[in-house]
Amino acid sequence: MTRVNRDTVVAILLLVGCGVLLNASFDIREPDYGQLSPATWPRVIVGVITLLSLIYLVQSIRRGVPEEPAEKVTRGLGEWMAHWRNVFFVFALFFAYLFVLPWLGMLVGGVAFVFLLLNALGGWSPDRLALHAAIAAVSVGGMWSIFTFGLGVLLPRGEWFGWF
Repeated sequence: MTRVNRDTVVAILLLVGCGVLLNASFDIREPDYGQLSPATWPRVIVGVITLLSLIYLVQSIRRGVPEEPAEKVTRGLGEWMAHWRNVFFVFALFFAYLFVLPWLGMLVGGVAFVFLLLNALGGWSPDRLALHAAIAAVSVGGMWSIFTFGLGVLLPRGEWFGWF
C-alpha cells in the first residue's frame, strides 16, 4: 500500500474547500442594474487560493513521504505547550483584538494588533520597535485607507477613537 504524506492530504482538502467556496459563489444574488457582479471578487480570491493549493499539491507529491524516525519521541504536556506557544499566543492575541475592536476600532486596533504580533514573534529589541511600528502603521493604515476611501467600505469605528 502506498503512503501519502500529510502535505498531500492537506492540499487535497484545501482544493476541496476551494471547490465548495467556488460553488457557493454562484449563489450570490446578481443585481438588476449594470454593474460588476458581486461574485467577481470572491471568485478571484478563491481562484488565487486554488492556484496556490495546486502548487502546494505538486510540491507535496514531488517531496514524497518522509522516512519514519527510528523511534517515536513522546513529549510531555509542557514540552508540547512550549513547542506550540507561538500558535497559542497568536490565537490569544487575535481574540483579544476581536474583543477590543468595538472600543478601539479597525484602524487603531489593527495597528496595535500587528505591532504586538510583530514584536511578540520578532523580538522586543529597541531597534525593532520602530521598524515594527512603521510596518504596522503603513500596512494597516494603507489597507484601511484603500477600503475606506477607495472602496467606500464602512469599517468598524471605535468608541474611544470614533473619528477613525
